[in-house]
Amino acid sequence: MGQSETARASYTRPMAGTRPDRITQRTRNDKWKNAPLRIEMLECINCDACLRHCPPQFGAIFNHGPDVVIIPELCSGCDKCLPVCPVNCILPFGDWETKGSPVEWWDEAASPNDPYL
Repeated sequence: MGQSETARASYTRPMAGTRPDRITQRTRNDKWKNAPLRIEMLECINCDACLRHCPPQFGAIFNHGPDVVIIPELCSGCDKCLPVCPVNCILPFGDWETKGSPVEWWDEAASPNDPYL
């Protein structure tokens, strides 16, 4: 194996381990096995209980205008938000990779409006 092949074989994409890394790279941690969660906005009553129960090391739930949203790249699927939702509007987001997060949702992360800072 030549030098360039060795370098290519040993290269791996940096893992988005910390929340700032995930915000910068806009990617989920490869080790997370659970699907991220999403909020069914038509059912959400905007009580913010989910936001208050999202662990700060993930910090995936934000107020975005009149909506409460979960950025799937930041969500580990830990389910801490599920039992506190009074209307059960939080669901697995199985096909998030094909949809991706809207760019404007990322404006909330690491901004002065970020509730996890």
